[in-house]
Amino acid sequence: PPRHYAIIENPIVRDDKGELCVDRLGQVKIRHGDSEVRREGDPFPLYPGETLYGKVSPLQVVAVNTALRLLAKRDCTIDGEKRSAGEEWLFKGPGTYVPRVEVQVSEIVKASIVAPLQALKLRALKQLVDATGATRQAGEEYLYRQAGAYLPHVDEVVEETLTATVLTEKKALHLRAKQSFTDVFDVKRNAGEEWLVRLSDTESHIPDVQEIVVGEVNVTVLSSRQYCVILDPVDEKTGKPRLGYRQLVKGEISFFLRPGER
Repeated sequence: PPRHYAIIENPIVRDDKGELCVDRLGQVKIRHGDSEVRREGDPFPLYPGETLYGKVSPLQVVAVNTALRLLAKRDCTIDGEKRSAGEEWLFKGPGTYVPRVEVQVSEIVKASIVAPLQALKLRALKQLVDATGATRQAGEEYLYRQAGAYLPHVDEVVEETLTATVLTEKKALHLRAKQSFTDVFDVKRNAGEEWLVRLSDTESHIPDVQEIVVGEVNVTVLSSRQYCVILDPVDEKTGKPRLGYRQLVKGEISFFLRPGER
């Protein structure tokens, strides 16, 4: 029927003109151990030695935001592109997939939906160029922050979906760097460095893969009749705590204790 296919095992051999090939005894030649996909067309008989694998099946329709993960079982050329045995790639929808005997469908891949204030944590299985054009090394983890449907690369794994922390005038985020990197604010951070992300920096923050969330810091509020003493205050020029120093703070004021301060 239209839009159906069948897989024939041990198919017959045809010449360049489509005629049957026979041996010296007049027997039709067959390709032992091979298979062939036949689609809609005129009815055909099964010659001696040919067998129908499974049953006549409809072609697979690949929906939007879905893809088929394909694996080449042997060297082949598909749509003008050479594929090596063991190579994997995606057939992205929408579309109709026409099976080939050289290719195996290993799984159906569905797109992940990234909502506002969310990001996907991805991991590269081998070196690749990601959706942003950046080169990623095998084992590297990174974030995809753009809202919408995201279909991972054939060599990407979606580790988890992250949700942003919404910052307010009364709450800041205390972060620590796992390794040296440049953050989303284009500030270079050294391994082990700690800092605060406030509302003045951004309305919401999704920690990068190189960032550890130490905790949330609540604002300290002093009235006009209050004061406090901060131990080991942070030097405004160096950004590092001055160990052993004390700083007197008088109200009326509100502030966040920075990492290292008490």
